Amino acid sequence: MQLPKSSPMTRLRNRILPILMGPPILAFLPALTLGVFWLWGEAALVIVSLGLPLLFAFVGAFDERARAPALPRDGVTGLMLREGFEAALARVYADTKRSGLRSACFVLELDEYKELSERHGMAAADRVAQSTGERICAALRSDDIVARIGDSRFAVCLTPVRMLDLELCIQLAGRMQSAVEDPISLDASTIYMTASVGLCMRRRAPGSDASAWLEAASEALAEAQRSGPSGIRVYTSDTHRRSQARNDLREEAAFALENGQIQPWYQPQISTNTGLITGFEALARWVHPVHGMLPPDNFLPALEEAGLMERLGQVILYHALTALKAWDSAGVEVPQVGVNFSPEELRNPGLVERIRWELDRFDLTPDRLSVEILESVVSTDPDDTIAHNIAGLAKLGCRIDLDDFGTGHASFSSIRRFAVSRIKIDRSFVMKADRDPEQQRMIAAILTMAERLEIETLAEGVETVGEHALLAQLGCDHVQGFGIGRPMPFEQTLDWIAAHRAKLRDAPRIGRETG
Repeated sequence: MQLPKSSPMTRLRNRILPILMGPPILAFLPALTLGVFWLWGEAALVIVSLGLPLLFAFVGAFDERARAPALPRDGVTGLMLREGFEAALARVYADTKRSGLRSACFVLELDEYKELSERHGMAAADRVAQSTGERICAALRSDDIVARIGDSRFAVCLTPVRMLDLELCIQLAGRMQSAVEDPISLDASTIYMTASVGLCMRRRAPGSDASAWLEAASEALAEAQRSGPSGIRVYTSDTHRRSQARNDLREEAAFALENGQIQPWYQPQISTNTGLITGFEALARWVHPVHGMLPPDNFLPALEEAGLMERLGQVILYHALTALKAWDSAGVEVPQVGVNFSPEELRNPGLVERIRWELDRFDLTPDRLSVEILESVVSTDPDDTIAHNIAGLAKLGCRIDLDDFGTGHASFSSIRRFAVSRIKIDRSFVMKADRDPEQQRMIAAILTMAERLEIETLAEGVETVGEHALLAQLGCDHVQGFGIGRPMPFEQTLDWIAAHRAKLRDAPRIGRETG
């Protein structure tokens, strides 16, 4: 792909401007005008007096670039910072509006840059940022504008050209992305980074200034990041509408979290041997004043974007421990409650002490709290803080549940390393397992592995009696799902427990010990 060359006018201005505006030329101007008058008289003086300003204007001598003070540069990459980029973007915006030339703004961000710095340190992160800046510049023309506008975020503005279409812009975004994603040698290891890109062509930019142009490219980047790592998205007229809706949802979800609208609902877990309740899982639900009960898929991404996942975990934990005390006071035996811990919570160095304090405050033993962590957390070589926290919680006496098992790539060593107490088999393995021999073989293999490792098992998503019976016969220890009980507010749990106990008195057991 060959980028269009910048216009001859731009190249002429860039070459002549420094010469004409240099101190020697400016110092010589009075003598030049005096010499013209002596040699050719008043007519020549008038021509020179009018012609020089026109020449300066023609090459852009009075452009703000010539008169603006030098802006600070990024100390790591040497690129201009956000302030300088916004000023340069404003000039390009004005140039294209006046001349009819075309340009585009790109915003590129390194995926998982924060995790890189936490895992390898800031020095390594700086080296990656420096390499990223160099690679972006190498993929562009020398007069295109490149800046570092955040720790992991870079911005690009193309020098205006006559011909520039969307296809070429997408190809350029891919070229920058490919350059950035080439492996980076870092001491004795190799780092593989991915990058997401959002772009907005000048003619598609909303609003009437450069700031709206940059914001449009940033909104396109946000959409690229939501689709997964290494995405590319183009700003369209619908992008802003979707972005505004997400902003509104973030604000509304944050308000709901702090005002008691988001609380845990509890889904029961039972033993396949005895049918007795072995615990509840606390699942976040938003009881919206207008739309009613909203599932987590509707609001968790908004809370994550708002940086409120750790706060959500604190709220859910508080209510879950409160529920345990309430069940105890009611004389109901609920051995434990499971609470999901996000990666953001697990990266908090003070997590173990906070959990210890919460358990002491409620006068509960640690074994009554099941810390549920996603398999993906332990299968991606977590940083030292995550490993330290999981080990610390296990040492404290909390149970460690590996959630959604089978969807990631957790190794045997990871399972042992993190002192996993129980693996929760993902519902994708359980669905229709009583009618699918392949599913049955998969489940049997997982259960055999868990038995050899002396780890308990729980199957999620159990919806039918046939699935329940099969799992019991194969040796799964616990089951959970709509077929056992749907998530419910705390106020309904006592009635459900009473009804379940009554049902157990009359129903035959279907566990492994039957027959």
